Amino acid sequence: MTTHVSTPQVSTPHVSAFRWVPPFAQGHVRDLRVRWALEEAGIPYEATLIGRDDQASEDYRAWQPFGQVPAYRDGGVEMFESGAIVLYLSRKSSALAPEDEAGRARVVTWVLAALSSIEPHVSGLASTDIFHKGEAWTIERRPQIVEMVVMRLQALSNWLAGKDYLDGRFTAGDLIMATVLRDVPDDILARFPTLEAYRARCLNRPAFARALEAQMAPFRQNAPATA
Repeated sequence: MTTHVSTPQVSTPHVSAFRWVPPFAQGHVRDLRVRWALEEAGIPYEATLIGRDDQASEDYRAWQPFGQVPAYRDGGVEMFESGAIVLYLSRKSSALAPEDEAGRARVVTWVLAALSSIEPHVSGLASTDIFHKGEAWTIERRPQIVEMVVMRLQALSNWLAGKDYLDGRFTAGDLIMATVLRDVPDDILARFPTLEAYRARCLNRPAFARALEAQMAPFRQNAPATA
């Protein structure tokens, strides 16, 4: 079900998402992380679909100051930033984090590690390859970006050696880490069989498939008419 941006807070969680994005971004918009967490936790939710005009609206900026997605509300909180939302949800469901304080602390650590230690380098490489491919400065700079990505992936691979998940069982840390690894070019990830297997293990979860389909369905329904 789709609701208007200015929908009042209700107990059913609402997650903002784009009505449509270009094909290269489909399946990678970050509301996917929140959808996946809600699916893992078995929490029903509704999507608030927005377009470019909504992003700049006063109503939406009151919910998400930067006009991005996702934003989240459930009658108890209003918040934004995918990592923060997933961590909030991890406190509501043992499917996303252990119930002991030490276990929850490790989940927070791995979520932040994915977002701070790995994702900036992966995103930098993706931006270079998608938006600046062939430009003179990227030809010179790209090997250095790749080197940093590889260094971080090697450290992660070392940690995961002999493990199925980051902390013994699937948690919100794995959920965020797997979404980051989805953006690593296949030829680079192929250097790390442990990470390839780990990414596949996470993405083969039924909750991920449901979340991905939920994100993709509006893109199909709202695709621009072709010339």
